[in-house]
Amino acid sequence: MPLRRRLLAAAPLLALPVLARAQSGAMRLVVPNAPGGTSDILARLIAEPLGRALGGTVIVENRAGAGGNIGADLVAKSTPDGTTMLLLDVSVLETFPSLLARMPYDVERDLAPVQMLIYAPYILAVANRLPVQDARALAAHVKANTGRVSAANSGAGTLTHIVALSLASHWGGEMIHVPYRGGAPALLAVASGESDLTMAGATQSQPYVTGGQMRGVAVSGRQRLTAVPDLPTFAELGWPLPESGTWQGLLVQGQTPPAIVARLEAAVAEVLAMPAVRSRIAELGGVVQADGAAAFRARLQADTAALSAIIRTNNIRMDN
Repeated sequence: MPLRRRLLAAAPLLALPVLARAQSGAMRLVVPNAPGGTSDILARLIAEPLGRALGGTVIVENRAGAGGNIGADLVAKSTPDGTTMLLLDVSVLETFPSLLARMPYDVERDLAPVQMLIYAPYILAVANRLPVQDARALAAHVKANTGRVSAANSGAGTLTHIVALSLASHWGGEMIHVPYRGGAPALLAVASGESDLTMAGATQSQPYVTGGQMRGVAVSGRQRLTAVPDLPTFAELGWPLPESGTWQGLLVQGQTPPAIVARLEAAVAEVLAMPAVRSRIAELGGVVQADGAAAFRARLQADTAALSAIIRTNNIRMDN
């Protein structure tokens, strides 16, 4: 066998001691949002079984701020040994390069996709005090009260912000966009009446709607949700970005050895295949989406291109 082929064949074996050292102790699962959001719920669901699969302990660490960019930057600058992982709605990584004049890290270079985890459609919901009962009434209300309806989002420049901008434009009006440090605080703002409406992944927003703390009006995704079957989809309504939602993924530092990335990919897939985990994700309105690192990277690149086009067309910018 030629020398180059022998070296390539031996590479995974050479990386095994590094892998063992990296994952034998405590590992951090960084969630770049406040507790209670979709990423946080998912992280706490998988942390314990993921630790077992890796032979160590996985500790969830919330690093909220800048729409998820603070936590992402922490992982991008971490030691590339697989012990510091990032779990987030990957739309942050797809939109921020186009929204910010300067990024503290390079998504392609500094973060390595490991595994997509779940997809959860958005539920668009309004405060109970708002005088609208359904989706079409909401569209008419925003148009009639342009510039006076407040839309809470999970951070300036996040997909929840961009989708709300697109919806308001489609409805023929404008809204006041109010950023919060994640989806959970935005939902609380609507539940308390502080803001008029918001949207968030069904994993975190569905209990608020079914519990009567706010009124659901529509859902994204390809089909209606079983828990709230009366809510029409964006596609049924002819609204923009019908397949928007929260795509949750796990990444590590970009220079992490391929053998470690592969081990993490397999461990996450093992956890997501557990009946109890899959059942809980389904109860929360999500769908397991574990297609592997290569498919994750391809989706990240394709969605980045598509969302960048929307951002440019609407001239959406953020201060860095």
